Amino acid sequence: MPHTRTLRASLLVAALAAFVGAACDNGGTTTTADTPRSASDKPKAGDPKAKAGDEAKPAADETLTVYSGRKENLVKPVFDMFEAETGVKVRVKYGETQPLATALIKEGERTEADVFVAQDASTLGFLVSKDQLADLPEDLRNRVVDDFRVKANGWVPITGRARVLAYNTKLKPEELPKSVDELTDPKWKGRIGWPPENASYKSFVSAMVKLRGAEKTEAWLKGVQANAPKTYPKNTPAVRAVGKGEIDVALVNHYYLYRLKAELGDDFPVKNHYFKDGSSAALVNISGAGIVKASKKQELALKFLRFLLSDKAQQHFAETNYEFPLVPGVKAKLDLPPIEEIKPPKVDLTALDDLEATEKLLRSAGVLP
Repeated sequence: MPHTRTLRASLLVAALAAFVGAACDNGGTTTTADTPRSASDKPKAGDPKAKAGDEAKPAADETLTVYSGRKENLVKPVFDMFEAETGVKVRVKYGETQPLATALIKEGERTEADVFVAQDASTLGFLVSKDQLADLPEDLRNRVVDDFRVKANGWVPITGRARVLAYNTKLKPEELPKSVDELTDPKWKGRIGWPPENASYKSFVSAMVKLRGAEKTEAWLKGVQANAPKTYPKNTPAVRAVGKGEIDVALVNHYYLYRLKAELGDDFPVKNHYFKDGSSAALVNISGAGIVKASKKQELALKFLRFLLSDKAQQHFAETNYEFPLVPGVKAKLDLPPIEEIKPPKVDLTALDDLEATEKLLRSAGVLP
């Protein structure tokens, strides 16, 4: 036992000597390429001059925790790009948007989350209403194109996704409904699919409530429900079902078709039908993100949001995910129509925040159990 103590003491003395020697070689201080600047040199989170990359470079072991309601395959490549560019480790908790939001509220000040990424505006508006998201600087919010700047200052849109009617190409364009209301016609019985548990679907219903009121929205839901629509857990299986001929049409977001075509080939027999009538069926919803108010890493989280709205990240979302970029100068891919041609409804995305009322309406109409 004395020999062991002597050995340990010798090792400790050697380690201390090496540390002191290294410090002397650096003028008496230890530095690395990731050593932060002094507090006086560091831009504040709300400073308009704090552009992406201007904040102090974080320590190599700095970690940012993100709660993501967007799927891993859609966002991880961009998160990896941020890691490579900044040295920050991005730790992500993936899940469905709404359950993650509920978890965040329950966790309160104890949450590990620094950033919340959502696939829809409704959940972000809901989190703002529950005072869960920090205010963002105006210059960041102004990075988004005019038509998609939101009134709330607790989150920013990241990408756009248009609502469409995916249809099997055995149908002729003239056979398609001219408005979403025509889906209540008995001729569509057994031919419709939708994913009512999906957050983007709930945003579409919330927008309909804003545009025509709860009573008329419930009547429409019941009308479609009378046509025995097939329910799918998510958008992708609904679009696959259209391609297989299980159903003729499905109410989904536009980009799922392009992702399936990339996987299955251009002969996948489905196309997107845009209503272009200013109704909620023409809604261009968004994915978005905000900084968790309880986070202790506000500046680092702001740097992450700036990166999501950088040209580099936006180009990836456009070229790989087939989404609509939301910053000036970045172009959408393929044959996507210009957003102004889609004629989305004039509804404030910030106002789509009453998820509880929307879910209650869906249950009342028999769409949700």
